[in-house]
Amino acid sequence: MTSVLRHRYGRVLGSGILCAALLSGGTAGAFAASPSPTDNASASPTGDKSPTGTASPSPTGKTSITVTAGKSSVKAGDMVTFTGRTKGLKVGSPLVLQHEKNGKWTALKATAKVKTGNSYALAAKLNTKGDEHLRVASVTKEGKVFSPTVTVKVN
Repeated sequence: MTSVLRHRYGRVLGSGILCAALLSGGTAGAFAASPSPTDNASASPTGDKSPTGTASPSPTGKTSITVTAGKSSVKAGDMVTFTGRTKGLKVGSPLVLQHEKNGKWTALKATAKVKTGNSYALAAKLNTKGDEHLRVASVTKEGKVFSPTVTVKVN
């Protein structure tokens, strides 16, 4: 008798946990996909307006790019390696490093492709002295995806 009750309680508990996970996952996805009113708009590589530092303006809300600069301060002309991971992008998807100049995002010559395991690495030579605001972008037929902005000080 106790094993039958234990089995029933296990099923009820399991279905309750599953329902809670499905409901909270949908709510979190809807919350993450809604734009924040405090985001600053800036130009994308195609001239469209998109929020700065957001992971994705794509309709699915499941794509994202992370970025980490190898060095936070370099001398002018030095190379900096940027690494990170992607989520929701196909292996081989092109990525480009962008920097903010006069309020507009422009592409640098540093490019990479998403590798197996959803990682990437790209290197760029930074020549302009001052604080460089950089991000990684991917423009695919699924939509535009941008990493959060990183800052590298160039002396």
